[in-house]
Amino acid sequence: MNFPLTLTVADRQSMDSELDAAVSAAKAHALADRRQGILVTRHAANTFTVALSETVPFGLTREHQAW
Repeated sequence: MNFPLTLTVADRQSMDSELDAAVSAAKAHALADRRQGILVTRHAANTFTVALSETVPFGLTREHQAW
């Protein structure tokens, strides 16, 4: 997977499973260089971005609402 990764989900169940999978993949990438944390941004009710971010300390996942 390439980051940032944008997800558009259909319902609550798919939101949970798709976000869990994207965050797990981001964690694997973050472990490679140990300099970035994970930022999950909600852009709309059904749209999210999962990104590696140097503004988030390594080992942490932060959520942000952008809508």
